[in-house]
Amino acid sequence: MAVPSDLGERAEVLVEKHAEYIIGFSQQTDTFEYYATEHFRLSGVYWGATALATLGRLHLLDAEATVAWTLSCRHENGGFGGSPRHDPHLLYTTSAVQLLALYDRLDLIDADATAAYVAGLQQPNGSFAGDEWGEIDTRFSYCALLTLSILDRMAAVNVPETVSYVVSCRNFDGGFGCNPGDETHAGQVFCCVAALALADSLHEVDGDLLSWWLAERQTDSGGLNGRPEKLQDVCYSWWCLSALSLLGRTHWIDRAKLSAFILYSQDEHEGGISDRPEDMCDVYHTFFGIAGLSLMQHPGLVPIDPMYALPLETVERLRAHRQGAGKSADTAAVTSTASRATGSPEAPGGC
Repeated sequence: MAVPSDLGERAEVLVEKHAEYIIGFSQQTDTFEYYATEHFRLSGVYWGATALATLGRLHLLDAEATVAWTLSCRHENGGFGGSPRHDPHLLYTTSAVQLLALYDRLDLIDADATAAYVAGLQQPNGSFAGDEWGEIDTRFSYCALLTLSILDRMAAVNVPETVSYVVSCRNFDGGFGCNPGDETHAGQVFCCVAALALADSLHEVDGDLLSWWLAERQTDSGGLNGRPEKLQDVCYSWWCLSALSLLGRTHWIDRAKLSAFILYSQDEHEGGISDRPEDMCDVYHTFFGIAGLSLMQHPGLVPIDPMYALPLETVERLRAHRQGAGKSADTAAVTSTASRATGSPEAPGGC
């Protein structure tokens, strides 16, 4: 698939179109898609709200209504479900905490209760289950540490055992899978690298080997794929690029070609970004496309943190709150990764 040199209307980020698309999508409550996505809606709200924040348009979304709906997904045990009446799950608990951090309303939840819910999902080998039914996946290791870091409750879990389990999922190619022995996948690479970064353990990553594998994900179109021999997909602009950013090696790929691929995947008529050019747009790919462009410092976008998947200003606010409260034990866990987000050769690789 070739991306033309002249992108026409798509040559720039269509900020207003994307904002209209996200707001319009949030108001469509009578469609098949609305009901079909009920089970993971909380993550969808996070994607939409954070995309708007990265576009500098978060004010267009009703903050009080969004926060109130997020809280309606909370359970007595401190966890959150994907929608009201859905069972709590670590994925949606993370999305809820990210949303409340974005809106600076973490004071509305019992941080100790949510931390206890997360801690209750840790297994003896250091891994985490997604919920009470026991699925194990390195995605959940990242979600657990991210949630606890935002809440300033990292001490609630056994971090060294978490690191040990994540490292046990490392493969010969430098990447990581869902569980020990599973195939390397770009989504899992992000989760594991970010989890290790949260645990101040990036030294466990072979930065050059893994960055080579990630750089190999770039196809002739400029887009990135998640595994060898797969099609390029806009969402990997985040999964691959955020890991490269944390490792200080985004310059190992052709960022201009990747930017053009993302831009060409925009819908200049209705707004939104699709998985690849001319496909149907959705909020998921819209967020990750915008986030990828932000990591590459595209003009006009709010900088995003590659570890927290939140605006850098939100992460800085979390750190300020923590310092203001006089809590120093976990301060290092919530540090701005602005230098890494630039992807400059000088950015610390941590390995």
